[in-house]
Amino acid sequence: MRALITGGGGFIGSHLAEQLLDQGSCVHIIDNLSTGQMENINHLKSQARFSYTIGTIMNEKTMEPLIEKADTIYHLAAAVGVKLIIKEQIESLMTNIQGMEQILRLAHQKGNKKVIIASTSEIYGKNGSIPYREDADRLIGPTTKFRWSYSTTKAVDEYLALAYFREKGLPIIIVRLFNTVGPRQRGRYGMVIPCFVKQALLGEPITVYGDGSQRRCFAYVEDVVEGIIALSRHPGAVGEIFNIGSTEEITIEDLARKIKKLTKSASKIVYIPYEEAYEKGFEDMPYRMPDITKINKLIGYHPKVHLEEMLLRTIEYFQTHPETLKREKEILVRS
Repeated sequence: MRALITGGGGFIGSHLAEQLLDQGSCVHIIDNLSTGQMENINHLKSQARFSYTIGTIMNEKTMEPLIEKADTIYHLAAAVGVKLIIKEQIESLMTNIQGMEQILRLAHQKGNKKVIIASTSEIYGKNGSIPYREDADRLIGPTTKFRWSYSTTKAVDEYLALAYFREKGLPIIIVRLFNTVGPRQRGRYGMVIPCFVKQALLGEPITVYGDGSQRRCFAYVEDVVEGIIALSRHPGAVGEIFNIGSTEEITIEDLARKIKKLTKSASKIVYIPYEEAYEKGFEDMPYRMPDITKINKLIGYHPKVHLEEMLLRTIEYFQTHPETLKREKEILVRS
């Protein structure tokens, strides 16, 4: 199989490339390195079945031949992370919506290539009905609060994908990713576990936004990627939407304490109001948990790596990559 991964230089994309190569696929990735890193894929460059393009999915001349050569497209490229979405509002909107439209249009024009679309748990917004099922209603805040723009762009992406499936027969699969964690993830755009880990290892204050009572579930990246690949090869997944995540929950406050203990850090845990961390009137969900019944029934998906183990692996990654930790420290100083 010839796989194309957009956003393949990113955290999840690089792990996806790794697993597909291990399973015998030919893999080409495209990434503009706005949030991805070359170091995420350096270890793959020596493999004959791996190739890459540094460029943007917004460039049709770049994307057309890549999609034409691919059998399956894994579309992960997007503006992600709450801090990035709020900071770069126009570019985030255009990347997520126009980029998706171009991928779908070219995939249809080049022979109805299968497209796996990475969506998000943000789709559910402020819906308080936990756990979230794929057919749950969405509850989104006002347009004056830009925090909800990411959820809205990904909802538009889902509508576009489903429209191409229904009207043009394009084989699409939508995966709603919940909090995913593991080696190579950075904390600079608001990803909580790598942010806490680097703060603890550097002896900086561990910054909890809000009061820390928010409850979250974290899934390990290898489990998530295995689920994505299995769905991409199952005929019963086409035209469907699937949650991918874990149901093992923890409060953000307890997460900070756990990371502090595992790193044996002397860092203090400090609490920062959301308005100081993001923007005035920022809203967050007190609880977020996926219902993974649907994906479990279809492919037998069940997370294997539990929270403490994924934390230990993430800590080990930063400890064994001092150059990455050094760069993260420089970012902390500048911010």
